[in-house]
Amino acid sequence: MPFKPQSTLIVLAGPTASGKTQLAIELAQHFHTEIISADSRQFYREIPIGTAAPTPEQLKAVPHHFIGNLSVTDDYNVSTYEKEVLELLKKKFISNPVMIMTGGSGLYINAVCKGIDDIPNPDKSLRNELNQLFLEKGIETLRSKLKAIDPEYYSVVDHNNPKRLLRALEVCLQTGEKYSKLRKNKDSQRPFNIIKVGLEVPREILNERINKRADEMIRLGWIQEAESVIRYKDYNALNTVGFKELFNYLEGKWTLEHAVEKIKTNTRRYAKRQMTWFRKDTDITWFSPGNIKTIISQLDGKLNQQNI
Repeated sequence: MPFKPQSTLIVLAGPTASGKTQLAIELAQHFHTEIISADSRQFYREIPIGTAAPTPEQLKAVPHHFIGNLSVTDDYNVSTYEKEVLELLKKKFISNPVMIMTGGSGLYINAVCKGIDDIPNPDKSLRNELNQLFLEKGIETLRSKLKAIDPEYYSVVDHNNPKRLLRALEVCLQTGEKYSKLRKNKDSQRPFNIIKVGLEVPREILNERINKRADEMIRLGWIQEAESVIRYKDYNALNTVGFKELFNYLEGKWTLEHAVEKIKTNTRRYAKRQMTWFRKDTDITWFSPGNIKTIISQLDGKLNQQNI
């Protein structure tokens, strides 16, 4: 039996720049285990600087999974991620009762912990057609189209998130069904235990970390990295904070100073959205990143109760 009663996934969540990477390594070393990334931007091998991926030294310290495993040109979605992670956990839990999963992509964490609706993969030609519509006519066209096809989902979706709007339209047009109807919104039962830990940093300190990290990433060669992938800028993998701003600089639309300031501002906003998402999860126990001993002690206690 792949999953034993004591099999436990420890989830380490939190906003960008909160210290998840280093803490995950320390937890993995303490429990003699491995790390699964739930950062959907760190999947892409061409952009380690711009996604603040673990350094080569960190990757050597502990085995990591789902880091640099894709190209920015690859088609990938959260449903595929869910299936691949569950398959990996089956194998790993045979010999190791504990695995660590960490990242700031709440949707990807939820997919592994609670499941995701069984919705078909997008048709490539339809996706290209809708992306072209978005590029030519803007987000308001997507909103209007979705409101007409599926008003129920339109009433709850983030109207400023083109990815969500595009995905819903894809599903509606591909299946002939409303996206709202196909979404089950029911949690899947997992055959392993889940313990969730969250890192919470005071906003002023987190903002300072974000600003300093952006400057450091520029120093490490982020501009050159963005230049190397600018020909792929229309791919979803690069429709993300940081690269969009640097592409504007590289195309002569903005000064470098303005681009970096926009990166810092938009990253702070992204971190705020991450915390809004995670705070809705009442299963998360929150800690300060500096309380490593307390975190390990509490995890040890919970795992001992499960006879690990």
